[in-house]
Amino acid sequence: MSKKILIFSSGTESSVQAEKTLREKLDKEGFKIVKEIDDDVELIVCIGGDGTFLQAVHKFDFPKVPFLGINTGHLGFFQEIMPKEIEGFIINYSKGKYRLQHMQAVHGTVTRGKKEESFTGLNEILVKSNANSTIHLDISIGGGFIEKFSGDGILISTPAGSTAYNYSLGGSIVDPRLSLLQITPIAPMNTIAYRSFTSSILLPPDLSLGVVPDQDWQKGGIKIAFDGFSKEYDSIDKIEIKLSDKIVDLVRFETYDFWDKVKSKFL
Repeated sequence: MSKKILIFSSGTESSVQAEKTLREKLDKEGFKIVKEIDDDVELIVCIGGDGTFLQAVHKFDFPKVPFLGINTGHLGFFQEIMPKEIEGFIINYSKGKYRLQHMQAVHGTVTRGKKEESFTGLNEILVKSNANSTIHLDISIGGGFIEKFSGDGILISTPAGSTAYNYSLGGSIVDPRLSLLQITPIAPMNTIAYRSFTSSILLPPDLSLGVVPDQDWQKGGIKIAFDGFSKEYDSIDKIEIKLSDKIVDLVRFETYDFWDKVKSKFL
């Protein structure tokens, strides 16, 4: 029985060319290329940039099937190889010369009266005003009140997302082998009424973050964004955010080193 590989591509010119090359070489090695995921698919190859990779993760609903990324985008932090390395990837993959990097997602639950709605992000969850104005939030950790936040919003990122929006906000880069959540304030203010942390907070995996928007303020609405997707609400009673039980696996080869990649992408 042929080994099944699913290809997900951004559709750009460079991605189309890389996909053509990949299909030809996989076919020669006896792999079966499919368009839909099923229990027999052993690998999802994502061709594009980081945005394409996140689209694939959500399209297939955080599958248990591992991903391999071919970078035809810009930063390509999730993507493991370049198009010129396709042949080497197939050889190493066929010989089992790789390991899996486990990335834990973040889960959020919005409560509105008796209704609850959940969402999951691999990189992060963002809470901000829908009207692009200052937002006021009561923040608790593990059920205990911490601060009355005032500012543009808060970003809750996983280690996988620490090098994305979180990094541009001045948050810390986190080694993906750690299990934690990072809460980074966006333009926080310190006034008599609101005393906000001005740096990131790191939470261990067993603690959740509680967010209660100021009920008198919510006329402008609230936006919840995750991995480039977003939802808007007229009002929210509370939000609970914690590490998810969903894991995304990335194929990494012997030459991969997280901190070497950080250095090559940012320095």
